[in-house]
Amino acid sequence: MSVVDPTVSSLAKSALPGLARALVEAGKLSQPTAEALYQKAIAGKTNFIAELTGSGAVSAFDLAHTMSAAFAAPLLDLDAIDVQRLPQGLIDTKISVAYRLVVLSKRGNRLVVATADPADLEAAEKIKFSTRLGVDWVIAEYDKLSRMVDANATSAAEAINNLIGEDFQFDDIQAEAAAPDLSQLPNNEVDDAPVVRFLHKMLMDAFNMRASDLHFEPYEHNYRIRFRVDGELREIAAPPVAIKDKLASRIKVISRLDISEKRLPQDGRMKLKVGADRVIDFRVSTLPTLFGEKLVIRILDPSSAQVGIDALGYEADEKARLLDAIARPYGMVLVTGPTGSGKTVSLYTCLNLLNKPGVNICTAEDPSEINLPGVNQVNVNEKAGLTFAAALRSFLRQDPDVIMVGEIRDLETADISIKAAQTGHMVMSTLHTNDAPSTLTRLRNMGIAPFNIASSVLLITAQRLARRLCVNCKLPADIPESALVEAGFQPEELDGSWTPYKPVGCSMCNNGYKGRLGIYQVMPVTEEIQKIILRDGSAIDIAQQAQREGVRTLRQSGLLKVRLGLTSLEEVINCTNV
Repeated sequence: MSVVDPTVSSLAKSALPGLARALVEAGKLSQPTAEALYQKAIAGKTNFIAELTGSGAVSAFDLAHTMSAAFAAPLLDLDAIDVQRLPQGLIDTKISVAYRLVVLSKRGNRLVVATADPADLEAAEKIKFSTRLGVDWVIAEYDKLSRMVDANATSAAEAINNLIGEDFQFDDIQAEAAAPDLSQLPNNEVDDAPVVRFLHKMLMDAFNMRASDLHFEPYEHNYRIRFRVDGELREIAAPPVAIKDKLASRIKVISRLDISEKRLPQDGRMKLKVGADRVIDFRVSTLPTLFGEKLVIRILDPSSAQVGIDALGYEADEKARLLDAIARPYGMVLVTGPTGSGKTVSLYTCLNLLNKPGVNICTAEDPSEINLPGVNQVNVNEKAGLTFAAALRSFLRQDPDVIMVGEIRDLETADISIKAAQTGHMVMSTLHTNDAPSTLTRLRNMGIAPFNIASSVLLITAQRLARRLCVNCKLPADIPESALVEAGFQPEELDGSWTPYKPVGCSMCNNGYKGRLGIYQVMPVTEEIQKIILRDGSAIDIAQQAQREGVRTLRQSGLLKVRLGLTSLEEVINCTNV
């Protein structure tokens, strides 16, 4: 029986933040769990409390009561507070949003501030430095606190009036439609320009709402801005149509695009600092339309590659198959699915597992969406002749162990990738196909010989992203058995041991959904499937053999998530075929 040295244990505890130590000492959290969640928060540069409550390790209610007892601070139910009567402007909104703080009142030279983490010395110092006032903490539940912080923040619609103002002349914007002079302004004037402040507000709102994309869409008589949140587009603002050219020019300037080119699509990147040590990348795409340039900005959060494979939603058997494939010294692993289905995050999660000092990893993408230290990343530039195929040829002269190709689009890229997989390299890539079996026939249709496919492809993962039900408001759904069977459930599965749930909607979610989860079809290329490939069998033949080997279809994987209460039946039906 091993004996734990109490000195070592106390040292490990001391490395944790005060909040985590208080939870461990109160018996609300085990030390290994606290350490794991803390390391995860550090790696992903996320809020430790968000990791605690989001993982279910500690509820917001238990957290608040434990903190109140541990730090002898008063506990307050924020549901009893009228948001409209709270004092405004006492602390910077950035501090409030970053640290999840709400100022309740001012008493002399001290502020009474609601927080979920009274041990956060950095937040207290920030307030003291910016306001020259002391801080008295009041403990509140983290979920209610987050809702109030978001409610206190200026909405996007109000931002149009506040940032642009009634005195801003949109006629002047229209007159200088080309707007090249915006980049010629001195830095201080550019920073103060209302359009610049409005764009910054839109980007920050999108980041705080966990949006994946921003759409700026010009029409003949109106202009709208939409965010894609949890896979669903939501209209956020409708500024005057006269702002479209000025806004497009500003986005092009900071993305280093040609502001004079309005007839051809362009792609670029820009960055935004959202915290003391956190920078978010944005990928920008412009598209000429009838009434101006449509711009789509994708938010590229590097921390998404650090979430770990467990957070992606693979079932235990699917995870085991994937890990076994990427652990091989050579071969090809393919991830398939439509745009926006999370293929890049899945690939980078695998690369992160392989990213060790003794491994040489090279990637070719169009463009690189996530920056991963330790990985040699190349942006494809077809105009300059740097295609996927050209990058692959160069990689093979760079002594790689692992190669990641952003997408296999043509026969040349596919052929070089296959040959690399056959000559001692682990190759990962994506294809746009509907499911795993059809990926093999797609390679065949591209012109790859069956024996090359059979000898190189190790595993194919098809995936979709479904919206996750909000745990705070979901309710049991009364669905007839006939509808469940029609959706794909087997009669023997309807034994009453589980309950399907439906979305409801509350202040913490988006129409009953919050976040997304992966639905996967993980198909290893076994000897039997290799035989089907070699005799030029169809996707149906491969799918039937995969079923016999226990590989679930995308619909079956989605139905499993319904049984677990993670998503709704209608959501699975919407994103998968039978």
